[in-house]
Amino acid sequence: MYLGIDIGTSGVKAVLVNEAGAVVATAARELALSHPAPLWSEQDPDAWVEGTIGAVDDLASHHPHEVARVAGIGLSGQMHGATLLGEDGRPLRPAILWNDGRSQAECAILERSCPSLHAIAGNLAMPGFTAPKLLWVARHEPEIFKRVAKVLLPKAYVRYRLAGEMVEDMSDASGTLWLDVGERRWSAELLHATGLDLHHMPRLVEGSVVSAVLAPEYAQRWGMAKDVAVAGGAGDNAASAIGLGAIAPGDAFLSLGTSGVVFRVTDRFAPAPASAVHAFCHALPGLWHQMGVMLSAAASLAWLAGVMETPAAALLAPLGERVDAPSPIQFLPYLDGERTPHNDAAASGAFVGLRGATGRSEMVQAVLEGVAFAARDNLAALSAASAPIAELDLVGGGSRSPLWAQICADVLGIPVHRVEEGEVGAALGAARLGRLAATGEDPAEVCTRPRRLASFAPRASMTAAYDEAYRHWRALYPALKESL
Repeated sequence: MYLGIDIGTSGVKAVLVNEAGAVVATAARELALSHPAPLWSEQDPDAWVEGTIGAVDDLASHHPHEVARVAGIGLSGQMHGATLLGEDGRPLRPAILWNDGRSQAECAILERSCPSLHAIAGNLAMPGFTAPKLLWVARHEPEIFKRVAKVLLPKAYVRYRLAGEMVEDMSDASGTLWLDVGERRWSAELLHATGLDLHHMPRLVEGSVVSAVLAPEYAQRWGMAKDVAVAGGAGDNAASAIGLGAIAPGDAFLSLGTSGVVFRVTDRFAPAPASAVHAFCHALPGLWHQMGVMLSAAASLAWLAGVMETPAAALLAPLGERVDAPSPIQFLPYLDGERTPHNDAAASGAFVGLRGATGRSEMVQAVLEGVAFAARDNLAALSAASAPIAELDLVGGGSRSPLWAQICADVLGIPVHRVEEGEVGAALGAARLGRLAATGEDPAEVCTRPRRLASFAPRASMTAAYDEAYRHWRALYPALKESL
């Protein structure tokens, strides 16, 4: 048995996976976010640990025999979160998260002061990344910055608490702007640009190798053996790729989680910062990937559900499984700013075209279409950076909706496939990495492709209608940016 743990933004998910690769059981714990100021997004690092322990406690309580047979644990996590530890290994402040936009000015400083940034890190300086956050802390909380002994990402902090080792994998480290992504090692030059050095960084490993061993207290608590391997693991999107079997160059998927991602595997470091495309290490040695990133995907639907005080499923139900025309109104899903292609932390969400007769269903449809249009922006950015993408598997919470899947196919103009276990992709990928670390098996034998549950082909009439709607939607961001 193998255990995968995904430390997400809205919750922690743990999955048990058997030798056949099937998910045996899942458990989850919700997490709270804090927004103490405009553009800020923070979380208590200890809440990740408590959520993880609670989720595994649930599995151990309901499936004690299976948990007792766990041989390897893999960790996946939300990327970029700056978790600042003092000499005692305790957090100095709440973690600054991936969707925090406060460090726009520090991004400009980093771009000016480090001309080699793009060549080494392969990415633009964006407020979501970790390095600008440390510059912000140095400028605005200097007393805390002076006390920083280590900077960890969310899953690395959970690993530290569960296994006593400060270790990070290559895929998650790629999102810090401190990694030499092509060479797969920390860059002393990039660290120096933010007032840090190699001593502030955790040890680096590949995602599929042993990073540590589960601490005896937790092995005893959960009835596990004393030598359970903890894999290097992966950032959430790379872990989702492992769960989808996306380990060959050209493999691609669309994630409709809290954020949204168009992901493609590459066999080399292929930066494309001019398009705000991310170029990161994959979770397996010798592989990299490109990503286009939307900061609010399923989060946009969750926001609307909260405003309307109606569950998302109830909002979607009246629309059925397909629509026959674009919504008469349009929605910009920039509730937390945007990365690809705009790199604008100050970008705002908007409904455009509202009328007195506008109903709830038109607004819900506009949100689904707005996210799909943003995915089209991302698809275009990746296609410009390399070869076109011909089809996409669909994962994340948004993958539950056949309606949204069909809208994505129609908007993107390519087939979209819902896959088995698409909602636990990152946790499943983490479990697979835990297995690879424990057994040393060939990744191709473990990281198999999931069964496709349904395929959605683009409909010619709707693709044509969405082409026109997309053209109008594309004009909204620059027009609104000028007026705000």
